[in-house]
Amino acid sequence: MITGENYIGNQRSATGNKTYKTFNPQLNIENESVFTEATTEEIDKAVQLASEAFKSFRIMSGTKKAEFLNAIADEILALGDELIQTYCSETGLPEGRANGERGRTVGQLRSFADLVQEGSWVEATIDTAQPERQPMPKSDIRKLLIPLGPVVVFGASNFPLAYSTAGGDTTAALASGCPVIVKSHPMHAGTGELIASAIIKAAQKTDMPNGVFSNLNSSGIEVGQQLVQHSGVKAVGFTGSIKGGRALYDLAAQREEPIPVFAEMGSVNPVVVLPNALQLRGASLAATYANSITLGTGQFCTKPGLILGIKSNDLNQFIETLSDEIVKIEPSCMLHPNIIGVYENNKEKALSQNDLTIVANYEAEVKPNYAKQAITTVEGNTFLENSNLHHEVFGPYSIVVQCEDSKQLEQVISALEGQLTGTLIADNNEASEYLGVISALQYRVGRIIFNGVPTGVEVCPSMVHGGPYPSSTDSRFTAVGIHSIKRWVRPFSYQDWPNNLLPDELKNDNPLQISRLLNNTQTTEKI
Repeated sequence: MITGENYIGNQRSATGNKTYKTFNPQLNIENESVFTEATTEEIDKAVQLASEAFKSFRIMSGTKKAEFLNAIADEILALGDELIQTYCSETGLPEGRANGERGRTVGQLRSFADLVQEGSWVEATIDTAQPERQPMPKSDIRKLLIPLGPVVVFGASNFPLAYSTAGGDTTAALASGCPVIVKSHPMHAGTGELIASAIIKAAQKTDMPNGVFSNLNSSGIEVGQQLVQHSGVKAVGFTGSIKGGRALYDLAAQREEPIPVFAEMGSVNPVVVLPNALQLRGASLAATYANSITLGTGQFCTKPGLILGIKSNDLNQFIETLSDEIVKIEPSCMLHPNIIGVYENNKEKALSQNDLTIVANYEAEVKPNYAKQAITTVEGNTFLENSNLHHEVFGPYSIVVQCEDSKQLEQVISALEGQLTGTLIADNNEASEYLGVISALQYRVGRIIFNGVPTGVEVCPSMVHGGPYPSSTDSRFTAVGIHSIKRWVRPFSYQDWPNNLLPDELKNDNPLQISRLLNNTQTTEKI
């Protein structure tokens, strides 16, 4: 049941006067539930509870944390159809997408539960003492990863489940031992509250400390600003626009105690299509990419917004086929009137640039909040000279850049801002002839795809979802997969510490039987 209230720890609260509703973009009407924005006092209380909960949660065993994460997954599944119906009513996305995203969210929770249950993720490292070493004795030094403290997570507009209330940021932070305060996204506050209720139930069933999780409603930016500036908050997770992510990053840096902001801020995801591939299968590639550009109404951070090729008749034919294929696809609903408004504005700004050719622009009438897809093309020189053409248009839009040769192709790639993904489309031994292009791409992206599409992010340990700025604020980390836990921890060393006072991960007899680096050898052996 949706109440519209905040969760301040395990208590509901709605003491503020500012209220709002979510919106059904398919029906083009407001949803019924009324949500109350969190007050400054409620924010302070949530952070205070999180700080207190951190004292016990940070040293909780992996077994207990795994129990909590699995319980969250169980409680989310127990929400049943109410969650799916609420998700659809607040996003305009189909039921199949809702079910798929719920499955991904549950899968993430269970994978982190397995990680902390096993325990080796803390990277325990032990260098035993050498008292006889000359000219100076060597101390006993032992290191592991420890949690940072209370984390604020911002819900993402385009992923109400997998990147929001119980999404990857929240799950990784809880797994690390950090309490989480979610700044719920106003576009899907009902979905967020249902998930928050599942987390609170799981916390109570598994005897977690009150304050290990809170969920705060917010209709604008004020609640988020207060959270990032609050002295009790030690790190921030964000998925959204460059403008929003950079604003939070700057706020956090200006604090008396600066804190890290791990923001994933979008991407144009360049796709390089090499000549042989175009010649052999240009038509099928065009159809594939028409579908990829419009998938989910282009509302994925890995949508291919930029296609790069070398001038040829085959490239001309590819552009023509891509244009024909994309207008055959029925437009679909975007997440919110505000989002389609931004899409239309950004698309019009792109279309108005000098020396740009519009090759496809869906012309038929569409329902309210349905996005019209478009394809444009431009010369390589024009693209290099006009940085406005480099910016993401969030929605079903893509630009094809026609480069003079492989040298200019490298120049175009090198001129791009940091990206989440890059894709190389090649055939036979063609790729080996373009090593300079591949190298340029590697230094602009976090992941390279070979002969595929960038849309879709597999949740697995090898996945990197991040990249050079501004695709993310710290390219050393991924926002997806079990290694994303490393954002919420720091290395910590004990020197000459009594064995009985060490954490179990570092004790001589290795009671947890985890894998440790012992005197430069990876082992589960005791000392």
